[in-house]
Amino acid sequence: MTSVARVRQFRLGAGWRKGASGPRTALDAAPAVVPAVEDSILGQATRTRVPAGGSAGTSSGRVGYLDPPTMWRATSVQACGLWPFAAGSGAPMSGVPLGQHLVTGATVCGDPLSWFMRARYISNPSLFMLGMPGLGKSTLVNRMLIGLAAQGVTPLVLGDLKPDYADTVRALGGQVITIGRGVGGINVLDPGAMGAAARRIGGRAGESLAAETHGRVLNMLAALLTIVRGQPINDHEQSVLSACLRHMRERTPEGRSILLPDLVTALAEGPEPVRAVTLDRGQDDRYREAVDPLHRSLLGILDGPLGDTFSSETSTHINPNAPAVCIDISRIGESDTQLTAAAMLAAWSDGLGTVAAVHALADAGLTPRRWFFTVLDELWRPLRAASGIVDRIDALTRLNRSLGLGDAKITHTLKDAEAVGTEADRAKARGFVERAGMVVCAGLPRTEMEELGRIVGLSQREIDLVSSWSSPPGWASTGVNDEPPGRGRFLIKVGGRPGIPIRMAITDTERHLHDTNTRWVQNDYAEQLSLPRSAVSGAENWP
Repeated sequence: MTSVARVRQFRLGAGWRKGASGPRTALDAAPAVVPAVEDSILGQATRTRVPAGGSAGTSSGRVGYLDPPTMWRATSVQACGLWPFAAGSGAPMSGVPLGQHLVTGATVCGDPLSWFMRARYISNPSLFMLGMPGLGKSTLVNRMLIGLAAQGVTPLVLGDLKPDYADTVRALGGQVITIGRGVGGINVLDPGAMGAAARRIGGRAGESLAAETHGRVLNMLAALLTIVRGQPINDHEQSVLSACLRHMRERTPEGRSILLPDLVTALAEGPEPVRAVTLDRGQDDRYREAVDPLHRSLLGILDGPLGDTFSSETSTHINPNAPAVCIDISRIGESDTQLTAAAMLAAWSDGLGTVAAVHALADAGLTPRRWFFTVLDELWRPLRAASGIVDRIDALTRLNRSLGLGDAKITHTLKDAEAVGTEADRAKARGFVERAGMVVCAGLPRTEMEELGRIVGLSQREIDLVSSWSSPPGWASTGVNDEPPGRGRFLIKVGGRPGIPIRMAITDTERHLHDTNTRWVQNDYAEQLSLPRSAVSGAENWP
């Protein structure tokens, strides 16, 4: 066979030897390559070129598509033996595993407590999350809740509205407390765990805790009155309430709590310590003029839109030793805005009071030190309840670092803060975002992102990325495998650092414990529409 004939046979993929049963060398097995000049490879049987694809042999040829190789994930200790040329991506690895980096594919871990206590990435153990409904905000927080519980942290969901977290807390072996008309209530005048801890500690430390308990009860009562009135109470009325509470506590037997009807009775009777605060100078008319507006507002709590939810003993006290606690207020109707806001504030006050009590006992050496993670979901609900309510939320949640707890505040957009009454209130509501150690964004419109960028410092690329996540699925969506492009995608911002874009995928266990569209499935709405259940349940479509 001439050399030219041999080259042509090589081009046709027939092998080097005519009639050969198979390739005899690596060159024989190589796919055909067309050289630029045939003569350039004559007599050079040891030189080959890298093929574009395919293989040599009968009925073979080049292929236009190759399946991608299977991707495996491993630790750097394991992977370095297989591929020693690895380099770290710089993604944070301290805390609860949240998802994969959208650019590098690296695992991203994080939560407010871990980034504050261990990694020291943030100076305040708090998280503020914003995003449009249905994109997975509460699902991400639920992931943090589960992960922190596994680390020994006690999650506290103080006001579960849907409920989104009750099933998870039950699965963790925690305590679920139901609040609503006819199913359970909270006595806002009950010192609760703080009062019990003050009596147990005793001495000067116990007196200090009792004084803090008095201030917390007074703040919560003022918040209820603010909701009923639609505006804050004045400083004079707070002084009257404080004097009345002190007077009643001195005359109430140990083991019995003061109730709101008792407070109304005491104001009507007008004891001397309370009259002294009103400067009535012995004139009953002056006293009535000073306390009647307050008296009417208290009656409004008992007989008005708040019903009997706050007028009797606390139905179920928080168990400080529970592995997790959820206060479920989902029984309250959607239109009961005042009762919802009041129940949320009462739950926050009771929960944070329990945290303070546990830390006071630990400081006294009576119990082990514990850490807490509080979830304040649907923040927009109490913000819109009444003017001045921002002050009450601020007073309840400002001292997180000194209280030894991390928190997650969740709402939809910054416009929730802009909807409150006065400019001063709006500035304080924006302060929730400014003080947060972590700011997490799900899909938001561009105008919202630009406004947020003026507070936390977002680049134009970050604004473009998060804005693209707020788009709905296409009109051709069948509802089976289509979902909003932003579902499960988040941008984590910490100070002036570049944002960390992540993609979260939930496990089967999380999918069953945390489905925010449960009622659509329970009502068999999917069957009525002739759609599979996965088309209705948003979490089930997550990758």
